[in-house]
Amino acid sequence: MRAKSLSALLAGSWLPSTALATGAAVHDSSFTPDHVLRVTNQEISVGCETRTSAVVNGSSPGPPLNILPGGVTWIRVYNDMADENLTMHWHGLAQKMAPFADGTPLASQWPIPPGHFYDYELDAENEDSGTYFYHSHVGMQALTCSGPLIINDCGAEPFDYDDERILHFEDFLMQSGSEMMGDLTGEPFKWPGATDGILLNGKSGTVAKAASDGSSHLYGGNGAGPASGAHGHGGSIHGHGSQGVQSHGYRLCGRDHATEQEATSSNCELPVIDVEPGKTYRFRLIGAMGLSFLTMGFEGHDNLTIIQVDGGEYNQPAHTDHIELGAGQRFDLLFKTKTQEELDADGKDTYFLQWETRDSEDPVTVRGYAALRYNPSTKIRGVPANPVITLPEQVGDWMEYTFTPLCPDSNDAPTADEVTRRVIVDVDLVQDNETGRVVWELAHLSWTETIYQTPALVDIYRRGQDAIPDYDVAVNNYGWDPATRSFPAKVGEVLEIILQNRGASVAEGRLGTHPFHAHSKHYYDIGSGMGAYDADANNAEIEKLGYRPVKRDTTMLYKYNQTVAPGEVGGWRGWRIREPDAGVWMIHCHILAHMVMGMQMVWVVGDAEDIMAIPFEASQSYMTYGGSVMGNTTHAPQMYEYFNATTTKCKPIDASIPDTPSHKLLV
Repeated sequence: MRAKSLSALLAGSWLPSTALATGAAVHDSSFTPDHVLRVTNQEISVGCETRTSAVVNGSSPGPPLNILPGGVTWIRVYNDMADENLTMHWHGLAQKMAPFADGTPLASQWPIPPGHFYDYELDAENEDSGTYFYHSHVGMQALTCSGPLIINDCGAEPFDYDDERILHFEDFLMQSGSEMMGDLTGEPFKWPGATDGILLNGKSGTVAKAASDGSSHLYGGNGAGPASGAHGHGGSIHGHGSQGVQSHGYRLCGRDHATEQEATSSNCELPVIDVEPGKTYRFRLIGAMGLSFLTMGFEGHDNLTIIQVDGGEYNQPAHTDHIELGAGQRFDLLFKTKTQEELDADGKDTYFLQWETRDSEDPVTVRGYAALRYNPSTKIRGVPANPVITLPEQVGDWMEYTFTPLCPDSNDAPTADEVTRRVIVDVDLVQDNETGRVVWELAHLSWTETIYQTPALVDIYRRGQDAIPDYDVAVNNYGWDPATRSFPAKVGEVLEIILQNRGASVAEGRLGTHPFHAHSKHYYDIGSGMGAYDADANNAEIEKLGYRPVKRDTTMLYKYNQTVAPGEVGGWRGWRIREPDAGVWMIHCHILAHMVMGMQMVWVVGDAEDIMAIPFEASQSYMTYGGSVMGNTTHAPQMYEYFNATTTKCKPIDASIPDTPSHKLLV
């Protein structure tokens, strides 16, 4: 058993590292990055299907990155794709990175051109310990271009467990990312449709796909999408129409999943989670999906204890019998396995993790499975003919007002009285007056990468204060400045951001469920509810419950109902942010197609003087696309090393806990 204690967590143990001068540096052959990620575009085999995908180090998901807090970590990212740009975002860690390292193209940096590489500088501290992931922030690449990112604890942890497992969930769509981009941005517009399957650690257990009702999808028409054809794009699902869940309508390698699994390729196999009897595991669940919202539970194991959400702050143990996981979210839970006596009483050594999609914009439910196996020699004989558990059909109130800090003294959640400004952000699907296209708007602004000719952060370095959005103008214009099409905030503000889900103006008041993610400093989630936000009512609810939220970076804006009157508010989600970090940061829905359609905001925090942390001369290598900060086969990158002068080194208290434990993707 790995020893852990709350006092050790709070105290920590730190040693100064060798101080290195910050400043301009050439990363030539004498420089060795801590991690190397190479992104290629290649055909991969998933679920016995072949798909052209952006992959990391030849696989999807990419390799887990383990980082020990208290020192600078350099990650070199190569764009080995022939004709696509690339960035890499460190999901949940944006506030701990050097300028130009957030990985948001045309917001915080120029993208990495084909044939080039970029060195990302991260500075994780012990307060960041937790579960994260990395992913591309260009187009639809993140469907396959992602991987786990684990910030290890410095020393002992507050909970006892024997081992851990990473559960990295992704969507699988037959269409390539470039094909989907063409459908979303071309004429005529085509919605990608429902997911073709859910992958766990790169493998698919999806067996059933069926329409949950006869309603049409959000963008018009009915069935799985506006385009005709198989794989969720036509009006019927695998030829069975829309009447109920198919018992065996999805085949893998030509074999029905209800029969013994005898795949000819490892990519055809059902995901397997291997465990031992009588143990406690830390399961790190990562929602790396680009489309789906999942609900899931374990057959025969209904006592799940959540100890951390979205990384960075442990919470009081919260018990549940199932998990709801949105795109971009992470949940760490303690999972107690059955004893050998309990297994003998059950007469089996294999159970199933079952997941189902919820609140899809297409009236489709996808179900999948992974095997929870106690004996590694047991052969998995496919999935059950019928569901092994019953999962809740409705979502919208799971674990709301529940996650509170394990260490309240270190929690800095603002009270209502401390809020200095409230920004209402209405979410609406509208028709663009100029182009006639259907777009998503946030606070009456649709933002995509094509809006800016120069990244917002680069523009600030070039033009100084002239590139900063006008605060007073923005306050009187839904929160954003029309001149820069960005949302200003002051360093030192305490913001309350309210996301409101309005009935689609162009789709008869239909609503969608959206996983909203904030870059930079984590926010404190203050809840959600039906209808328009009522501050007095919600503050009273928080006070009645004694609720003190933990830090989050991705939470759900629910639809609650299928439709409301066009323009009417169907529901809301509330955040509070204390003293946001200076810089250029994004807030957006984490459904990739919604981002492509404009459901993104650029926030500029602080004046130019606050933001320009790199000296002017040293910043010049960052100012142009393909500039000298980008390396290639003939040119070593010219970087600015931002954190090195103040780094410290974490020394684990318990020598039995390795600096870089093995976080396994066991399937």
